Amino acid sequence: MSMFSTGILVLTSPLHTLQLRIAPVLSSAAQLVERTLYVHLHPGLNLGSSTQPRPVFIPPVVDLSSFISRVYSNAADICGHLDVRVLLTNVCATNGGQTIANCPFPTPQCLSHSPEVVLTDFPLHDPGQSHQVTQCLQRYTGHCYVCSPSLSSVLLHPQLVKFLDKEEALETAERKAEFLHTYNDVVVGGTFDRLHGAHKTLLNISCLLANRRFLIGVCDQAMLKKKMLKELIEPYALRVEKLQEFLRDVKPSIQVEIVPLEDPYGISVVDPLLQCIVVSEETRKGGEAVNKKRIENGLSALVLHEIQLLKDSHHSETEEEKISSSSLRSRLLGTLLTPPTDTAHLPPLPYVIGLTGGSGSGKSSIARHLEALGAVRIDCDKLGHEVYRPGTAAYHRVLEEFGPDLMNEDKTINRRALGRKVFGNKERLKALTDIVWPEIALLVKDKIRQAREDGKQVCVVDAAVLLEAGWTDMVHEVWVTIIPDEEAVTRITERDGVSSEDALRRLQSQWSNAKQVERANVVLSTLWEPQVTQKQVLKAWNLLQKRIQQRGR
Repeated sequence: MSMFSTGILVLTSPLHTLQLRIAPVLSSAAQLVERTLYVHLHPGLNLGSSTQPRPVFIPPVVDLSSFISRVYSNAADICGHLDVRVLLTNVCATNGGQTIANCPFPTPQCLSHSPEVVLTDFPLHDPGQSHQVTQCLQRYTGHCYVCSPSLSSVLLHPQLVKFLDKEEALETAERKAEFLHTYNDVVVGGTFDRLHGAHKTLLNISCLLANRRFLIGVCDQAMLKKKMLKELIEPYALRVEKLQEFLRDVKPSIQVEIVPLEDPYGISVVDPLLQCIVVSEETRKGGEAVNKKRIENGLSALVLHEIQLLKDSHHSETEEEKISSSSLRSRLLGTLLTPPTDTAHLPPLPYVIGLTGGSGSGKSSIARHLEALGAVRIDCDKLGHEVYRPGTAAYHRVLEEFGPDLMNEDKTINRRALGRKVFGNKERLKALTDIVWPEIALLVKDKIRQAREDGKQVCVVDAAVLLEAGWTDMVHEVWVTIIPDEEAVTRITERDGVSSEDALRRLQSQWSNAKQVERANVVLSTLWEPQVTQKQVLKAWNLLQKRIQQRGR
Protein backbone atom coordinates (compact mmCIF):
# COMPACT_ATOMS: atom_id res chain seq x y z
CA MET A 1 0.00 0.00 0.00
CA SER A 2 1.12 3.58 -0.69
CA MET A 3 2.78 5.67 1.99
CA PHE A 4 1.34 9.06 2.88
CA SER A 5 3.13 12.08 4.30
CA THR A 6 0.28 13.13 6.60
CA GLY A 7 -2.68 11.22 7.97
CA ILE A 8 -5.52 11.62 10.42
CA LEU A 9 -6.52 8.78 12.71
CA VAL A 10 -10.20 8.78 13.75
CA LEU A 11 -10.61 6.71 16.91
CA THR A 12 -14.10 5.39 17.61
CA SER A 13 -13.55 2.94 20.49
CA PRO A 14 -14.47 3.85 24.09
CA LEU A 15 -11.63 5.62 25.91
CA HIS A 16 -11.08 2.81 28.40
CA THR A 17 -10.66 0.36 25.51
CA LEU A 18 -8.34 2.67 23.60
CA GLN A 19 -5.94 2.71 26.55
CA LEU A 20 -5.24 -0.93 25.70
CA ARG A 21 -5.50 -0.79 21.91
CA ILE A 22 -3.60 2.36 21.05
CA ALA A 23 -0.19 0.65 20.71
CA PRO A 24 -1.19 -1.77 17.91
CA VAL A 25 -3.33 0.94 16.27
CA LEU A 26 -0.35 3.32 16.17
CA SER A 27 1.86 0.54 14.88
CA SER A 28 -0.56 -0.08 11.99
CA ALA A 29 -0.87 3.64 11.23
CA ALA A 30 2.93 4.02 11.17
CA GLN A 31 3.07 1.57 8.25
CA LEU A 32 1.08 4.03 6.14
CA VAL A 33 2.06 7.51 7.38
CA GLU A 34 5.60 8.90 7.16
CA ARG A 35 5.60 12.35 8.76
CA THR A 36 2.58 13.69 10.69
CA LEU A 37 -0.23 11.71 12.28
CA TYR A 38 -3.19 13.62 13.71
CA VAL A 39 -5.41 11.81 16.22
CA HIS A 40 -9.12 12.69 16.34
CA LEU A 41 -11.31 11.24 19.10
CA HIS A 42 -14.98 10.39 18.77
CA PRO A 43 -15.77 7.50 21.14
CA GLY A 44 -18.85 5.59 19.98
CA LEU A 45 -18.79 6.96 16.42
CA ASN A 46 -20.80 4.61 14.20
CA LEU A 47 -19.51 4.68 10.65
CA GLY A 48 -21.71 1.77 9.64
CA SER A 49 -24.97 3.64 10.17
CA SER A 50 -27.24 4.51 7.27
CA THR A 51 -27.29 8.09 8.60
CA GLN A 52 -24.17 10.19 8.06
CA PRO A 53 -22.68 10.84 11.55
CA ARG A 54 -21.66 14.34 12.61
CA PRO A 55 -18.86 15.39 14.97
CA VAL A 56 -19.93 16.12 18.53
CA PHE A 57 -18.39 17.70 21.60
CA ILE A 58 -16.87 15.31 24.13
CA PRO A 59 -16.19 16.30 27.76
CA PRO A 60 -12.71 16.54 29.31
CA VAL A 61 -12.59 13.47 31.54
CA VAL A 62 -9.81 11.83 33.53
CA ASP A 63 -9.71 8.93 31.08
CA LEU A 64 -8.96 11.39 28.26
CA SER A 65 -6.01 12.83 30.20
CA SER A 66 -4.68 9.30 30.77
CA PHE A 67 -5.22 8.44 27.12
CA ILE A 68 -3.19 11.45 25.96
CA SER A 69 -0.23 10.33 28.07
CA ARG A 70 -0.57 6.79 26.73
CA VAL A 71 -0.66 7.96 23.10
CA TYR A 72 2.54 9.96 23.33
CA SER A 73 4.32 7.34 25.41
CA ASN A 74 3.41 4.57 22.94
CA ALA A 75 4.26 6.79 19.97
CA ALA A 76 7.77 7.39 21.35
CA ASP A 77 8.27 3.63 21.72
CA ILE A 78 6.67 2.45 18.48
CA CYS A 79 6.85 5.19 15.87
CA GLY A 80 9.36 7.81 17.01
CA HIS A 81 9.72 9.04 13.41
CA LEU A 82 6.12 10.30 13.41
CA ASP A 83 5.00 13.72 14.59
CA VAL A 84 1.88 12.61 16.48
CA ARG A 85 -0.64 15.29 17.56
CA VAL A 86 -3.81 14.62 19.56
CA LEU A 87 -6.50 17.09 18.43
CA LEU A 88 -8.83 18.61 21.03
CA THR A 89 -11.03 20.90 18.92
CA ASN A 90 -14.09 18.83 19.78
CA VAL A 91 -13.30 18.63 23.51
CA CYS A 92 -15.33 21.09 25.56
CA ALA A 93 -15.76 21.67 29.28
CA THR A 94 -19.17 20.76 30.69
CA ASN A 95 -21.68 22.97 32.39
CA GLY A 96 -23.26 20.99 35.16
CA GLY A 97 -22.33 17.77 33.42
CA GLN A 98 -23.96 18.82 30.13
CA THR A 99 -21.79 19.47 27.07
CA ILE A 100 -22.55 22.31 24.69
CA ALA A 101 -24.92 21.16 21.97
CA ASN A 102 -23.67 23.03 18.91
CA CYS A 103 -21.25 21.46 16.42
CA PRO A 104 -17.53 21.79 17.26
CA PHE A 105 -16.70 22.32 13.55
CA PRO A 106 -18.86 25.12 12.09
CA THR A 107 -16.36 25.05 9.21
CA PRO A 108 -13.60 22.50 8.51
CA GLN A 109 -10.46 23.23 10.55
CA CYS A 110 -7.30 24.00 8.59
CA LEU A 111 -4.37 21.94 9.91
CA SER A 112 -0.68 22.78 9.49
CA HIS A 113 -0.24 19.72 7.27
CA SER A 114 -3.14 18.71 5.07
CA PRO A 115 -4.10 15.04 5.68
CA GLU A 116 -3.75 12.78 2.63
CA VAL A 117 -5.24 9.68 4.27
CA VAL A 118 -7.81 9.05 7.01
CA LEU A 119 -7.45 5.94 9.15
CA THR A 120 -9.83 4.50 11.72
CA ASP A 121 -10.06 1.73 14.30
CA PHE A 122 -13.78 1.28 13.54
CA PRO A 123 -14.50 -2.47 13.51
CA LEU A 124 -16.01 -3.69 10.25
CA HIS A 125 -18.42 -6.49 11.15
CA ASP A 126 -19.74 -6.98 7.62
CA PRO A 127 -17.09 -6.96 4.85
CA GLY A 128 -19.81 -5.94 2.41
CA GLN A 129 -20.04 -2.57 4.20
CA SER A 130 -16.42 -1.67 3.48
CA HIS A 131 -17.15 0.85 0.70
CA GLN A 132 -20.03 2.45 2.64
CA VAL A 133 -17.90 2.82 5.79
CA THR A 134 -14.91 4.33 3.97
CA GLN A 135 -17.16 6.81 2.16
CA CYS A 136 -18.83 7.72 5.44
CA LEU A 137 -15.39 8.14 7.07
CA GLN A 138 -14.22 10.48 4.31
CA ARG A 139 -17.34 12.66 4.55
CA TYR A 140 -17.05 12.78 8.35
CA THR A 141 -13.36 13.78 8.23
CA GLY A 142 -13.99 16.38 5.51
CA HIS A 143 -16.66 17.93 7.72
CA CYS A 144 -14.06 18.34 10.50
CA TYR A 145 -10.82 19.18 8.71
CA VAL A 146 -9.51 20.58 5.43
CA CYS A 147 -8.01 17.53 3.72
CA SER A 148 -6.35 16.68 0.44
CA PRO A 149 -8.92 16.52 -2.43
CA SER A 150 -7.69 13.00 -3.15
CA LEU A 151 -8.15 11.88 0.46
CA SER A 152 -7.80 8.10 0.85
CA SER A 153 -9.40 6.10 3.64
CA VAL A 154 -8.13 2.98 5.38
CA LEU A 155 -9.82 0.72 7.92
CA LEU A 156 -7.20 -0.55 10.36
CA HIS A 157 -7.54 -4.06 11.70
CA PRO A 158 -4.81 -4.42 14.33
CA GLN A 159 -4.39 -7.82 15.89
CA LEU A 160 -5.43 -7.01 19.44
CA VAL A 161 -4.76 -9.20 22.45
CA LYS A 162 -7.89 -9.82 24.53
CA PHE A 163 -6.86 -7.97 27.67
CA LEU A 164 -10.22 -8.02 29.42
CA ASP A 165 -12.74 -10.79 29.87
CA LYS A 166 -16.45 -10.04 29.37
CA GLU A 167 -17.20 -9.32 33.02
CA GLU A 168 -14.26 -6.89 33.40
CA ALA A 169 -15.13 -5.19 30.13
CA LEU A 170 -18.75 -4.77 31.21
CA GLU A 171 -17.72 -3.44 34.62
CA THR A 172 -15.29 -0.96 33.05
CA ALA A 173 -17.84 0.16 30.47
CA GLU A 174 -20.46 0.82 33.13
CA ARG A 175 -18.26 2.92 35.41
CA LYS A 176 -19.15 6.58 35.59
CA ALA A 177 -16.84 9.01 33.79
CA GLU A 178 -14.83 11.23 36.12
CA PHE A 179 -14.78 14.80 34.86
CA LEU A 180 -11.62 16.89 34.96
CA HIS A 181 -11.78 20.20 36.75
CA THR A 182 -10.94 22.91 34.20
CA TYR A 183 -9.75 26.49 34.57
CA ASN A 184 -10.02 29.71 32.61
CA ASP A 185 -6.28 30.48 32.71
CA VAL A 186 -3.50 27.87 32.81
CA VAL A 187 0.28 28.36 32.81
CA VAL A 188 3.33 26.17 32.12
CA GLY A 189 7.03 26.80 31.67
CA GLY A 190 9.85 24.95 29.92
CA THR A 191 12.56 24.95 27.28
CA PHE A 192 10.44 23.20 24.62
CA ASP A 193 13.47 22.29 22.53
CA ARG A 194 12.58 19.92 19.67
CA LEU A 195 9.01 19.12 20.69
CA HIS A 196 8.81 15.52 21.85
CA GLY A 197 6.21 13.27 23.45
CA ALA A 198 6.69 14.62 26.98
CA HIS A 199 6.28 18.21 25.74
CA LYS A 200 3.19 17.25 23.76
CA THR A 201 1.66 15.49 26.78
CA LEU A 202 2.21 18.62 28.87
CA LEU A 203 0.79 20.89 26.17
CA ASN A 204 -2.20 18.67 25.35
CA ILE A 205 -3.22 18.23 28.99
CA SER A 206 -2.78 21.97 29.58
CA CYS A 207 -5.10 22.63 26.62
CA LEU A 208 -7.52 20.13 28.12
CA LEU A 209 -7.53 22.06 31.40
CA ALA A 210 -7.66 25.57 29.91
CA ASN A 211 -11.03 27.01 28.92
CA ARG A 212 -9.86 30.45 27.84
CA ARG A 213 -6.13 31.23 27.98
CA PHE A 214 -2.95 29.19 27.95
CA LEU A 215 0.21 31.05 29.05
CA ILE A 216 3.60 29.49 28.25
CA GLY A 217 6.96 30.68 29.56
CA VAL A 218 9.76 29.57 27.22
CA CYS A 219 13.32 29.51 28.61
CA ASP A 220 15.62 32.03 27.00
CA GLN A 221 19.30 32.96 27.37
CA ALA A 222 19.91 33.09 31.15
CA MET A 223 17.74 30.01 31.72
CA LEU A 224 19.72 27.98 29.16
CA LYS A 225 23.21 28.41 30.60
CA LYS A 226 23.23 25.16 32.57
CA LYS A 227 21.42 23.03 29.99
CA MET A 228 23.20 19.98 28.62
CA LEU A 229 24.59 20.65 25.11
CA LYS A 230 23.01 24.10 25.19
CA GLU A 231 24.71 24.99 21.90
CA LEU A 232 22.36 22.56 20.13
CA ILE A 233 19.18 24.07 21.59
CA GLU A 234 16.98 25.51 18.84
CA PRO A 235 16.77 29.32 18.68
CA TYR A 236 14.04 30.88 20.83
CA ALA A 237 12.09 32.14 17.80
CA LEU A 238 12.04 28.67 16.22
CA ARG A 239 10.87 27.02 19.46
CA VAL A 240 8.06 29.56 19.76
CA GLU A 241 7.07 29.05 16.12
CA LYS A 242 6.81 25.28 16.60
CA LEU A 243 4.77 25.73 19.78
CA GLN A 244 2.35 28.04 18.02
CA GLU A 245 1.91 25.64 15.11
CA PHE A 246 1.30 22.66 17.40
CA LEU A 247 -1.24 24.52 19.54
CA ARG A 248 -3.11 25.94 16.52
CA ASP A 249 -3.64 22.36 15.41
CA VAL A 250 -4.50 20.96 18.83
CA LYS A 251 -6.93 23.60 20.11
CA PRO A 252 -7.39 26.63 17.84
CA SER A 253 -10.10 28.16 20.07
CA ILE A 254 -7.75 28.75 22.98
CA GLN A 255 -5.94 32.05 23.52
CA VAL A 256 -2.22 31.23 23.54
CA GLU A 257 0.34 33.63 25.02
CA ILE A 258 4.05 32.77 24.81
CA VAL A 259 6.59 34.85 26.74
CA PRO A 260 10.36 34.53 27.29
CA LEU A 261 11.39 33.05 30.63
CA GLU A 262 14.53 34.70 32.04
CA ASP A 263 14.17 33.38 35.62
CA PRO A 264 12.42 30.41 37.25
CA TYR A 265 9.22 32.38 37.93
CA GLY A 266 8.47 34.72 35.04
CA ILE A 267 5.00 36.15 34.68
CA SER A 268 3.43 33.33 36.71
CA VAL A 269 4.10 35.17 40.01
CA VAL A 270 2.49 38.48 38.94
CA ASP A 271 -0.50 37.52 36.77
CA PRO A 272 -3.64 37.63 38.97
CA LEU A 273 -5.84 35.82 36.42
CA LEU A 274 -3.89 32.57 36.47
CA GLN A 275 -5.59 29.68 38.24
CA CYS A 276 -3.60 26.53 37.48
CA ILE A 277 -0.01 25.55 36.74
CA VAL A 278 0.75 22.20 35.13
CA VAL A 279 3.87 20.47 36.47
CA SER A 280 5.56 17.08 36.29
CA GLU A 281 6.91 14.99 39.13
CA GLU A 282 10.32 16.66 38.84
CA THR A 283 9.05 20.25 38.44
CA ARG A 284 6.51 20.14 41.28
CA LYS A 285 8.94 21.94 43.62
CA GLY A 286 9.20 24.69 41.03
CA GLY A 287 5.40 25.03 41.07
CA GLU A 288 5.45 25.22 44.85
CA ALA A 289 8.11 27.95 44.67
CA VAL A 290 5.88 29.89 42.25
CA ASN A 291 3.01 29.70 44.73
CA LYS A 292 5.23 30.93 47.54
CA LYS A 293 6.17 33.98 45.44
CA ARG A 294 2.53 34.57 44.46
CA ILE A 295 1.47 34.61 48.09
CA GLU A 296 4.30 37.03 48.88
CA ASN A 297 2.95 39.21 46.06
CA GLY A 298 -0.56 39.12 47.52
CA LEU A 299 -1.95 36.74 44.89
CA SER A 300 -3.81 33.47 45.31
CA ALA A 301 -1.91 30.21 45.01
CA LEU A 302 -2.26 28.23 41.78
CA VAL A 303 -3.70 24.75 41.61
CA LEU A 304 -0.83 22.35 40.91
CA HIS A 305 -1.92 19.80 38.31
CA GLU A 306 0.76 17.12 38.17
CA ILE A 307 1.35 14.85 35.20
CA GLN A 308 3.61 11.81 35.10
CA LEU A 309 6.96 11.76 33.32
CA LEU A 310 7.14 9.63 30.20
CA LYS A 311 9.75 6.88 30.26
CA ASP A 312 12.21 6.65 27.38
CA SER A 313 12.60 3.00 26.45
CA HIS A 314 15.41 3.89 24.02
CA HIS A 315 17.68 5.78 26.43
CA SER A 316 21.40 4.94 26.54
CA GLU A 317 23.67 4.70 29.57
CA THR A 318 24.50 8.42 29.34
CA GLU A 319 20.89 9.58 28.90
CA GLU A 320 18.02 10.20 31.28
CA GLU A 321 15.39 7.51 31.83
CA LYS A 322 12.64 9.99 30.99
CA ILE A 323 11.93 11.39 27.53
CA SER A 324 13.93 14.62 27.49
CA SER A 325 15.33 17.24 25.14
CA SER A 326 18.86 16.71 26.47
CA SER A 327 18.70 13.06 25.37
CA LEU A 328 17.48 14.10 21.94
CA ARG A 329 20.32 16.62 21.68
CA SER A 330 22.88 13.97 22.66
CA ARG A 331 21.54 11.75 19.84
CA LEU A 332 22.32 14.54 17.38
CA LEU A 333 26.03 14.22 18.14
CA GLY A 334 27.82 12.67 15.20
CA THR A 335 24.91 13.19 12.81
CA LEU A 336 24.81 15.61 9.90
CA LEU A 337 23.11 18.72 11.33
CA THR A 338 23.64 20.90 8.26
CA PRO A 339 24.40 19.57 4.77
CA PRO A 340 27.72 20.80 3.37
CA THR A 341 27.56 23.43 0.62
CA ASP A 342 29.87 24.96 -1.97
CA THR A 343 32.34 22.06 -2.22
CA ALA A 344 32.18 21.64 -6.01
CA HIS A 345 35.65 23.22 -6.30
CA LEU A 346 37.15 20.35 -4.26
CA PRO A 347 38.10 16.95 -5.71
CA PRO A 348 35.63 14.29 -4.51
CA LEU A 349 38.44 12.27 -2.91
CA PRO A 350 39.92 12.31 -0.47
CA TYR A 351 36.85 13.56 1.37
CA VAL A 352 38.23 16.17 3.75
CA ILE A 353 36.90 16.73 7.27
CA GLY A 354 37.90 19.93 9.03
CA LEU A 355 37.95 19.09 12.75
CA THR A 356 38.05 21.95 15.24
CA GLY A 357 37.09 22.84 18.79
CA GLY A 358 38.12 24.91 21.78
CA SER A 359 41.07 24.20 24.05
CA GLY A 360 40.45 21.13 26.21
CA SER A 361 37.52 19.95 24.08
CA GLY A 362 39.12 16.59 23.22
CA LYS A 363 39.55 17.43 19.54
CA SER A 364 42.85 15.58 19.26
CA SER A 365 41.46 12.40 20.85
CA ILE A 366 38.64 12.42 18.30
CA ALA A 367 41.18 12.93 15.51
CA ARG A 368 43.09 9.87 16.76
CA HIS A 369 39.87 7.81 16.79
CA LEU A 370 39.22 8.83 13.18
CA GLU A 371 42.80 7.99 12.25
CA ALA A 372 42.34 4.52 13.75
CA LEU A 373 39.25 4.08 11.55
CA GLY A 374 41.27 4.78 8.42
CA ALA A 375 41.39 8.56 7.99
CA VAL A 376 44.63 10.41 7.20
CA ARG A 377 45.20 12.83 10.07
CA ILE A 378 46.73 16.21 9.23
CA ASP A 379 47.88 17.79 12.51
CA CYS A 380 47.96 21.55 11.98
CA ASP A 381 49.64 22.12 15.34
CA LYS A 382 52.66 20.16 14.08
CA LEU A 383 52.54 21.97 10.75
CA GLY A 384 52.52 25.23 12.69
CA HIS A 385 55.90 24.30 14.17
CA GLU A 386 57.25 23.53 10.71
CA VAL A 387 56.51 26.98 9.28
CA TYR A 388 58.75 28.56 11.96
CA ARG A 389 61.78 26.48 10.96
CA PRO A 390 64.86 28.46 9.94
CA GLY A 391 65.00 29.13 6.22
CA THR A 392 61.25 29.06 5.59
CA ALA A 393 59.35 32.03 4.15
CA ALA A 394 57.41 32.53 7.38
CA TYR A 395 60.61 32.42 9.44
CA HIS A 396 62.14 35.39 7.60
CA ARG A 397 58.90 37.41 7.58
CA VAL A 398 58.35 36.90 11.33
CA LEU A 399 61.86 38.16 12.12
CA GLU A 400 61.35 41.16 9.83
CA GLU A 401 58.01 42.00 11.46
CA PHE A 402 58.82 41.35 15.11
CA GLY A 403 62.59 41.82 15.33
CA PRO A 404 65.78 39.69 15.28
CA ASP A 405 65.85 39.59 19.09
CA LEU A 406 63.39 36.67 18.84
CA MET A 407 66.17 34.33 17.64
CA ASN A 408 67.55 31.71 19.99
CA GLU A 409 71.26 30.82 19.90
CA ASP A 410 70.53 27.99 17.46
CA LYS A 411 68.79 30.46 15.11
CA THR A 412 65.30 29.11 15.88
CA ILE A 413 62.50 31.51 16.81
CA ASN A 414 61.72 31.85 20.51
CA ARG A 415 57.99 31.29 20.24
CA ARG A 416 57.40 32.08 23.93
CA ALA A 417 58.98 35.53 23.45
CA LEU A 418 56.95 35.95 20.27
CA GLY A 419 53.81 35.09 22.22
CA ARG A 420 54.56 37.83 24.74
CA LYS A 421 54.85 40.39 21.93
CA VAL A 422 51.41 39.61 20.51
CA PHE A 423 49.51 38.73 23.71
CA GLY A 424 46.62 41.11 24.30
CA ASN A 425 47.40 43.10 21.15
CA LYS A 426 44.91 42.30 18.39
CA GLU A 427 46.80 44.22 15.70
CA ARG A 428 50.11 42.50 16.40
CA LEU A 429 48.42 39.12 16.66
CA LYS A 430 46.76 39.65 13.29
CA ALA A 431 50.12 40.62 11.80
CA LEU A 432 51.50 37.27 12.99
CA THR A 433 48.57 35.15 11.81
CA ASP A 434 48.59 36.89 8.43
CA ILE A 435 52.12 35.53 8.02
CA VAL A 436 51.73 32.06 9.53
CA TRP A 437 48.21 30.86 8.60
CA PRO A 438 48.64 31.01 4.79
CA GLU A 439 51.89 29.02 5.09
CA ILE A 440 50.18 26.34 7.20
CA ALA A 441 47.35 26.21 4.65
CA LEU A 442 49.89 25.48 1.89
CA LEU A 443 51.30 22.58 3.91
CA VAL A 444 47.78 21.25 4.54
CA LYS A 445 47.03 21.30 0.80
CA ASP A 446 50.28 19.42 0.16
CA LYS A 447 49.25 16.74 2.67
CA ILE A 448 45.81 16.41 1.06
CA ARG A 449 47.39 16.14 -2.39
CA GLN A 450 49.72 13.41 -1.11
CA ALA A 451 46.75 11.52 0.37
CA ARG A 452 44.99 11.71 -3.00
CA GLU A 453 48.03 10.31 -4.78
CA ASP A 454 48.13 7.50 -2.20
CA GLY A 455 44.49 6.64 -2.94
CA LYS A 456 43.19 7.60 0.51
CA GLN A 457 39.45 8.06 0.98
CA VAL A 458 39.25 10.46 3.97
CA CYS A 459 41.48 13.17 5.45
CA VAL A 460 40.95 14.87 8.80
CA VAL A 461 42.41 18.35 9.12
CA ASP A 462 42.91 18.68 12.89
CA ALA A 463 42.98 22.47 13.32
CA ALA A 464 42.13 24.57 16.37
CA VAL A 465 41.99 27.71 14.16
CA LEU A 466 40.15 26.14 11.21
CA LEU A 467 37.30 28.67 11.34
CA GLU A 468 39.28 31.71 12.44
CA ALA A 469 41.82 31.14 9.67
CA GLY A 470 39.14 30.73 7.02
CA TRP A 471 40.32 27.27 6.00
CA THR A 472 36.81 25.94 5.37
CA ASP A 473 37.39 26.27 1.63
CA MET A 474 39.81 23.33 1.92
CA VAL A 475 37.34 20.91 3.50
CA HIS A 476 34.10 19.18 2.53
CA GLU A 477 32.64 19.26 6.05
CA VAL A 478 33.32 21.06 9.34
CA TRP A 479 33.19 18.95 12.50
CA VAL A 480 33.22 20.75 15.84
CA THR A 481 33.83 19.19 19.24
CA ILE A 482 32.39 20.91 22.32
CA ILE A 483 32.36 20.58 26.10
CA PRO A 484 31.07 23.03 28.74
CA ASP A 485 33.52 25.82 29.62
CA GLU A 486 33.71 24.64 33.25
CA GLU A 487 34.89 21.20 32.13
CA ALA A 488 37.34 22.77 29.65
CA VAL A 489 38.87 24.92 32.42
CA THR A 490 39.33 21.83 34.60
CA ARG A 491 41.02 19.91 31.77
CA ILE A 492 43.32 22.80 30.81
CA THR A 493 44.48 23.38 34.38
CA GLU A 494 45.21 19.67 34.89
CA ARG A 495 46.91 19.26 31.51
CA ASP A 496 48.97 22.46 31.32
CA GLY A 497 49.45 23.31 35.01
CA VAL A 498 48.02 26.82 34.63
CA SER A 499 45.60 28.64 36.93
CA SER A 500 41.83 28.55 36.40
CA GLU A 501 41.96 32.25 35.54
CA ASP A 502 44.57 31.68 32.83
CA ALA A 503 42.60 28.75 31.45
CA LEU A 504 39.43 30.84 31.31
CA ARG A 505 41.27 33.70 29.57
CA ARG A 506 42.52 31.22 27.00
CA LEU A 507 38.98 30.03 26.30
CA GLN A 508 37.66 33.58 26.08
CA SER A 509 40.29 34.45 23.47
CA GLN A 510 38.92 31.69 21.22
CA TRP A 511 35.66 31.41 19.35
CA SER A 512 32.82 30.33 21.64
CA ASN A 513 31.24 26.90 21.33
CA ALA A 514 28.02 28.50 20.10
CA LYS A 515 29.81 30.46 17.36
CA GLN A 516 31.64 27.34 16.17
CA VAL A 517 28.48 25.20 16.23
CA GLU A 518 26.77 27.75 13.97
CA ARG A 519 29.30 26.81 11.27
CA ALA A 520 29.38 23.09 11.96
CA ASN A 521 28.05 20.30 9.78
CA VAL A 522 28.65 17.72 12.53
CA VAL A 523 29.02 18.27 16.29
CA LEU A 524 30.77 15.89 18.70
CA SER A 525 31.43 15.96 22.45
CA THR A 526 33.96 14.21 24.70
CA LEU A 527 32.06 15.06 27.88
CA TRP A 528 31.46 11.44 28.83
CA GLU A 529 33.61 8.34 29.32
CA PRO A 530 36.14 7.45 26.57
CA GLN A 531 34.08 4.47 25.41
CA VAL A 532 31.10 6.79 24.87
CA THR A 533 33.26 9.08 22.74
CA GLN A 534 34.47 6.07 20.76
CA LYS A 535 30.89 4.97 20.02
CA GLN A 536 29.99 8.52 19.03
CA VAL A 537 32.93 8.78 16.61
CA LEU A 538 32.13 5.37 15.12
CA LYS A 539 28.55 6.52 14.54
CA ALA A 540 29.81 9.71 12.84
CA TRP A 541 32.27 7.68 10.74
CA ASN A 542 29.64 5.19 9.55
CA LEU A 543 27.26 8.00 8.58
CA LEU A 544 30.13 9.72 6.77
CA GLN A 545 30.84 6.58 4.74
CA LYS A 546 27.21 6.53 3.59
CA ARG A 547 27.42 10.17 2.49
CA ILE A 548 30.62 9.50 0.55
CA GLN A 549 29.01 6.50 -1.18
CA GLN A 550 25.94 8.56 -2.11
CA ARG A 551 28.16 11.27 -3.61
CA GLY A 552 29.87 8.66 -5.75
CA ARG A 553 26.65 7.45 -7.35
